[in-house]
Amino acid sequence: MPSTTGPAALDPAVAARLKRDDAGLVPAIAQQYDTGEVLMLGWMDDEALHRTLTTGRCTYWSRSRREYWVKGDTSGHVQHVKSVALDCDGDTVLVKVDQIGAACHTGERTCFDADTLPVTGAR
Repeated sequence: MPSTTGPAALDPAVAARLKRDDAGLVPAIAQQYDTGEVLMLGWMDDEALHRTLTTGRCTYWSRSRREYWVKGDTSGHVQHVKSVALDCDGDTVLVKVDQIGAACHTGERTCFDADTLPVTGAR
């Protein structure tokens, strides 16, 4: 389980606003800052959010590997943070980034390109 406290703690005022799931995580949506393109969804705990805010690089918690990862450290497809916002409920983080290269682990620019679902009730 990720850490919610540590030597480099998240600002208590920000931490108090977060509504985490049972694993201590909040979803973090990465969006291209200048085009609005939605790139990916990752997971952050307090430490990952703290690292993101203080380094200017997106840090996520990998639920499968159970470790922190900085986007682009392996692939070179870096996310430079431009801004970070919480939604009105404090249960989702929006990170506006300048994405270098692909955001998706498949090599695609965005994780949301592959499969557009049919909407039959659209007006």
